[in-house]
Amino acid sequence: MRHQKKHGMKLGTDASHTKAMKKSLVGALLANDRIKTTLPRAKAIRGDVDRIITWAKKGDLHSRRLAIAKVGDPQLVREIFEKVEQGMWADRNGGYTRIMKLGPRKGDNAEMALIELVTEPVQAKVKAAPTKVEKVEPVKADEPETTEAEEAPAKDEAPAEEAPAEVDAE
Repeated sequence: MRHQKKHGMKLGTDASHTKAMKKSLVGALLANDRIKTTLPRAKAIRGDVDRIITWAKKGDLHSRRLAIAKVGDPQLVREIFEKVEQGMWADRNGGYTRIMKLGPRKGDNAEMALIELVTEPVQAKVKAAPTKVEKVEPVKADEPETTEAEEAPAKDEAPAEEAPAEVDAE
């Protein structure tokens, strides 16, 4: 029976091949900071990579052993833990990877993607100043509506000059 055996996407292979492929892709990404793969594979390893970096931020022995079990390479795990100790992702609370779509592959038209580790510092979002809303009084039904243009002439307009009346001299 296969009770409780579903662990994410199958990626077109059996469980052992999927596990080995994900382990290999995660190790390659952590070693090279960027890899080119298919979009479903990139989406499948994103959570694993983020989890490993979160364990590295924790930094204790149990987290290190979990990361070694996930990656399979103690040297690589040591490098990741050292990067985190130096403050590489200190100000970031998640989202350590970025996936960029590259388009279809020439041979089989598979959607390709570039997955990379995000190394830029987090930019704080600028909060917009709250806008003031002025209260408008409702117009009463028994009063006629008047606008400012009707009440006072505009300042830009010059007063109309009256033409002198023509006087007939007879």
